[in-house]
Amino acid sequence: MSSECTADANPLLAAAKKVTQQFNVDLANLPEMMDMTTETITENVNAVNANCQDERMKFIFKSLVTHMHDFVRETSLTTEEWMTAIHFLTETGQKCTDIRQEFILLSDTLGVSALVDSMNNVKPPNATENTVLGPYHTEDAHTLVNGDSIASEGKGYYMYVHGIVLDTKGNPVAGAALDTWETDGDGQYDTQNPNRVEPDCRGIIKSAEDGSYAFRAVVPSPYPIPGDGPVGKLIKNLNRHIVRPAHLHFMIDAPGYEKLITALYFKGDPYITSDTVFGVRSSLIVDLNIVPDTSVTLERGFAEARPHAEVKYDFVLATVEECAELRKSLKANSA
Repeated sequence: MSSECTADANPLLAAAKKVTQQFNVDLANLPEMMDMTTETITENVNAVNANCQDERMKFIFKSLVTHMHDFVRETSLTTEEWMTAIHFLTETGQKCTDIRQEFILLSDTLGVSALVDSMNNVKPPNATENTVLGPYHTEDAHTLVNGDSIASEGKGYYMYVHGIVLDTKGNPVAGAALDTWETDGDGQYDTQNPNRVEPDCRGIIKSAEDGSYAFRAVVPSPYPIPGDGPVGKLIKNLNRHIVRPAHLHFMIDAPGYEKLITALYFKGDPYITSDTVFGVRSSLIVDLNIVPDTSVTLERGFAEARPHAEVKYDFVLATVEECAELRKSLKANSA
């Protein structure tokens, strides 16, 4: 008797037929993938991914698979090292919450965020430069009146921040939303407080008709990136320090303009030349001036009559059209 059966008679073939129909698999479009070797595995993975209908996605994954496989071969990655990487990525995901993004932190510390940011934020030379977003932005910041405080009382040394939002031609930009956040004077973000109830040391200010903005804050502190997670442990194992220089984050949005994600850094900060996430740009370094006149402190709305720091910075936004034209020109020149 023949050992061959029809699909209906052979339980294995019947099950395979059911799965094929259930998941709409077209086996005719797939390469035969058996007996993979270190020499053939890469081309076969790329071949099976070649049916992707999204050309950009197909291109990205072909490059990703090729580089990843080359990395494994180049480093002679061991099974133990591979499993260590799997555990590391698992722990990274487990550390993420609604207010903490460990994967962004990983991207930041490996320089990927800074690289992607530089490549994707081409702007006219007089526009304010972008820098990394970081993992501490939240969506729950309160919208405040121009001149209000983003920090509750007792969070640190008073700081008054003001300036003008302009376009690249020097005209004021009214109604720009300046979403800003910072650490307190002890180097802690509000999201690191387990008893956090409301946002603190963060807020959204709208620029006035003349483009001006102002708000009260505190002088932020240099601070370590979280050391309790896998990324912090990785940086320590690489014998790098985990400290970021003090900075004040901004995300600025205005209709018709490219969104600006940036931060201001402070002259004299000893960590300004070794930021662990590679975010500092010279054009974003500002003076932190001390205002000793306590009457000015009170006039600016601070609760106590004591000296305060002052930061003045004018942001320059590029229009969507300006950036699109610049990207088009750069692409044409590189072709």
